[in-house]
Amino acid sequence: MATAEFDKLLLQNAEFLTPFAVTLTKDQDSAKDLLQETMYRALSNREKYNVGTNIKAWLYTIMRNIFINNYRRRIKQNTIFDNSSNDFLLNSNQASISNAAESNLRMKEIYAAIHNLPEIFKQPFLLYFDGFKYYEIAKLLGEPLGTIKSRIHFARRLLKAHVNRF
Repeated sequence: MATAEFDKLLLQNAEFLTPFAVTLTKDQDSAKDLLQETMYRALSNREKYNVGTNIKAWLYTIMRNIFINNYRRRIKQNTIFDNSSNDFLLNSNQASISNAAESNLRMKEIYAAIHNLPEIFKQPFLLYFDGFKYYEIAKLLGEPLGTIKSRIHFARRLLKAHVNRF
């Protein structure tokens, strides 16, 4: 396919990408950036387009992959973008003042709930809590792996019921 034909085909199908970009980003400005990046990638990878295939699907796939990669990159950076008038970048790893007394009370409540578990659930859960893997616990207790997983699951469920959430 000639470059002019591909460009014409691309421009004819670009208008269908805008609503999809807005759906993904939930923001007009981010949607425009995503659309621009998608068009750039499509143009730079025109040789990968197979003539006769659905160009809309190809463009949607490019856009979705760009969005997913950008999302993963943002999560990895763990940075929050503040859309205030000054557009500050805030680091979400800022130190906060914690209340040690409240934490100690919560931990005491959790340990009390663990030690009130029935013995059949307590022993596997304590081993899991100490960092042992499921198969190691099964080997130590001489129980099947599925039984250990089940007991730890039920122990978690009982703990959730007994420990009050904030």
